[in-house]
Amino acid sequence: MRTALVIGTGLIGTSAALALAARGVVVHLTDHDPEQARTAAALGAGTDEAPEGPVDLAIVAAPPAHVAATLADAMRRGVARGYLDVASVKGGPRRELEALGLDLSSYIGSHPMSGREKSGPLAATGDLFEGRPWVLTPTRDTDTEVLNLALELVSHCRAVPVVMDADAHDRAVALVSHMPHLLSSMVAARLEHAEEAAVRLCGQGIRDVTRIAASDPGMWIDILSANPGPVADLLSDVSADLDETVQALRALQSSDEAKRREGAAGIEDVLRRGNAGQVRVPGKHGSAPRDYEVVAVLIDDQPGQLARIFADAGMAGVNIEDVRIEHATGQQAGLVQLMVEPKAAPVLSAALRERGWALRQ
Repeated sequence: MRTALVIGTGLIGTSAALALAARGVVVHLTDHDPEQARTAAALGAGTDEAPEGPVDLAIVAAPPAHVAATLADAMRRGVARGYLDVASVKGGPRRELEALGLDLSSYIGSHPMSGREKSGPLAATGDLFEGRPWVLTPTRDTDTEVLNLALELVSHCRAVPVVMDADAHDRAVALVSHMPHLLSSMVAARLEHAEEAAVRLCGQGIRDVTRIAASDPGMWIDILSANPGPVADLLSDVSADLDETVQALRALQSSDEAKRREGAAGIEDVLRRGNAGQVRVPGKHGSAPRDYEVVAVLIDDQPGQLARIFADAGMAGVNIEDVRIEHATGQQAGLVQLMVEPKAAPVLSAALRERGWALRQ
């Protein structure tokens, strides 16, 4: 791939353009808002000048509701040898293109499974997709050349290609992305009018659950409007679980011992099923999840503290597998949780104590 045209210079389009430009691809940028395309160009994502002829690959990074129309326009103008979209829903756009009677041999659907709570070109980074799955949904008619162009794009972005059927993809993202986002928003909505004294007790757990609720509502209306059926089916199942959980909690309030036991059994069931589902979430580098030991270190909120901890861990010969930070309420301090292999935990703990760090047991 020598040339590409990115149509839509938001977070995803600009991030892909940055990755391609960094690897020597000549990238042309266009957007319904010319100022946004100019911003992306100023960031080094390419040029906002139109290509002189057909490019190798056109990448449509428009909202799901506009993908088919944007693709159809580009294909009719013959702007590229191959066409790809990066929308988070795949079945709908493909069916719209089929209904328009377009030749789909030059088209392949795709969805990079990466993003941020922020949107727009200023939020873009060239490494946004690194190590992340990038789903490809070729049709029966997709040319091998177009599939290879898509694989080259994924490689330039240092992502991991995953080939799926379009409708299977939509059911999967409803489960792992769209439904969790709505649930996160529902939990966060309980905080809007909560008493300040209660909100001040927020810890890492509530931050984890509500983090994705900070995303742009307009963007998510576009996404959910393109995939409402699978998401509604999943929420219906969650609703049934919620009803049973509420009944179990009410039973725990009963003065009847048998009802309390029944309620406890209901709560235990949902918690155990949660355990069983959580362990299926892939771990580091997409491998099976592993159990790590946590070494908790108390730190002051000052420049260089994290760098010192990581440097001291490196000097001890310990690899930090993951890290979490919990900030203390009302204090310039926090707790850094270092996840390491179980056999490395005693080594790291001893090394950090020797270097003057305060550890929490």
